[in-house]
Amino acid sequence: MFQFSVESKDDWWEVEALYDLCFAPGRTALSSYRLRDEVDPVAELSLLARDGEGILAGAIRYWPVRVGDDVALLLGPVAVHPTHQGEGLAALLIQDSMERATRLGWARVMLVGDAPYYSRYGFERLPDVVMPPPTNPDRVLGHALQAGAWDGVAGDVTRYLAAPS
Repeated sequence: MFQFSVESKDDWWEVEALYDLCFAPGRTALSSYRLRDEVDPVAELSLLARDGEGILAGAIRYWPVRVGDDVALLLGPVAVHPTHQGEGLAALLIQDSMERATRLGWARVMLVGDAPYYSRYGFERLPDVVMPPPTNPDRVLGHALQAGAWDGVAGDVTRYLAAPS
């Protein structure tokens, strides 16, 4: 059984170590990471799963991005410790976090990933949404948290920077 919680500032290094373990060393060079520069993740959707001993078993984060003139959530990364892979934990993290995003009023979520895997969660290719290069356009996927939320949404994906205060 896993215990879910919202990531705290004290969890940051532990989560980063999990991402380093699960992904290639050059993960931060990916174009999706440029969209995260100087942008905080959505705190309420940055979730952790801990096993019965309190050890970090999985984590997921979301980031606000602009798609043309609209706003979306960028899902990722999501990672599960190798000792817990195959237990359905990634599915639990994705489903739980998207339910939370819906309750918080978010309309749409996107990611860069494998369509055969993410289609089980309702993700479909976004032909009119352009991630920064060198992203493969076939891997740009979206899911509407509210009916029709992707209708007419098109353009370049850019960082979501809050207005200066």
